[in-house]
Amino acid sequence: MTTHDSGSAPKPPAKDPFDLPDVSGLTVGVIGGTGPQGRGLAYRLARAGQKVVIGSRAADRAEAAAAELGHGVEGAENAACARRSDIVIVAVPWEGHAKTLESLREELAGKIVVDCVNPLGFDKKGAYALTPEEGSAAEQAAALLPDSRVTAAFHHLSAVLLQDESIEEIDTDVLVLGEARADTDTVQALANRIPGMRGIFAGRLRNAHQVESLVANLISVNRRYKAHAGLRITDV
Repeated sequence: MTTHDSGSAPKPPAKDPFDLPDVSGLTVGVIGGTGPQGRGLAYRLARAGQKVVIGSRAADRAEAAAAELGHGVEGAENAACARRSDIVIVAVPWEGHAKTLESLREELAGKIVVDCVNPLGFDKKGAYALTPEEGSAAEQAAALLPDSRVTAAFHHLSAVLLQDESIEEIDTDVLVLGEARADTDTVQALANRIPGMRGIFAGRLRNAHQVESLVANLISVNRRYKAHAGLRITDV
């Protein structure tokens, strides 16, 4: 009996989507770390044992905020914060997003950049989503930082809950978007460092607009129900 070798090697087993890298040794920079969202993320990550550097346009302001946060958080001017960090979260106001990233292009080259900026407008009817020319804040970041590994995450978190020292766990999932699995896995693992949080892959950067826009809906939920709502993905 003659057998024929098809010449094709067996396929390797699929990677476990929850087999994530160890990120405990990474230094996390937070550009916009003196604002509510950035300050809250810095506090939660540092409280979980992550080394954190917060950035501001003024070094003395960043250092003062870091001293208030404690847990080993350090403060620096934005460029120094970016240089000293392995992974950098961008948590600046939408109005200053492009200008801030343009000024840090060299310092952010080669690094994972996590954009959590939500382009929103406000009027008497409440919050509403804006559509950047590039499609989303994350896609704008990718266009402005061609040498960086841009991802998007941490959009739907309440700054109030993040900064509340009496709260032990933040009950929410974190939607993570990006182009390279290694990068999104790293950001998911970073989200998992915060008790109660879980990082969930949610697509490529082209899908970031609806993730950023959903914050307008959450603001409406929070106002109606006097809450600090988050998101949970079921059946995962």
